[in-house]
Formats: sequence, structure tokens, C-alpha cells
Amino acid sequence: MKVQLAKLAHARSGDKGDTANVGLIALRDEAYPILVREVSGERVKQHFRGICRGDVERFELPNLGALNFLLHESLGGGGTLSLMTDAQGKTFSTALLRMEIEISDEEARKLELN
Repeated sequence: MKVQLAKLAHARSGDKGDTANVGLIALRDEAYPILVREVSGERVKQHFRGICRGDVERFELPNLGALNFLLHESLGGGGTLSLMTDAQGKTFSTALLRMEIEISDEEARKLELN
């Protein structure tokens, strides 16, 4: 079944120059392995196509049940140079939570998503 990441995680985002920094944190320990399996740097890059012009790096933080993504060349030059409405990347977290991933029916049952 397809589910939005918002059912499995919460997120925070911000900026470092022209790079958006997005943290994706599992709502439950059981959701973290699913995030690791389904939310790759390539999938995040595809989700932000047209916005992210550079590479996407993914960092795993298993002790926090979180993934951190750096979306390079995503903020039009950064907060002091960009004419973008969201030059600090604050809405990137909400945008990522709208991404849909596939989970099995068994995983959905365990996470009480049915």
C-alpha cells in the first residue's frame, strides 16, 4: 500500500547557504527501518525535481531513528542572495512528508495504518 511519509515520520528543515537540510524522524521505532529502505537520496532528489539542482546526500542516524538529507543547490543561492519565497528551506520538511512510499500490508498492520 502507498502511504505518505507524514504517517510514519515528522520532519524539520532549514538552510546552510544554498543547501537545504531536511531531517526525517520516525514517529515509532518500527518505522525507522522502513524509512531507511524506502527513502533514498535518489527518491528525495526525484521528489524535489525542479527545485533541487545538485546532489542529495543521505545520512543515517539510527540512535535517533532519523535520516538527514542535504539537498545541494536548492535555495537559489541561499538566504541572502535568493529571490525564492522560502530562501531558508523551512517548507522543505512539509514537502518531504507528502512523499508517498510503498509498505506491505503487514507493516501497515504493525504500524496501525489500516
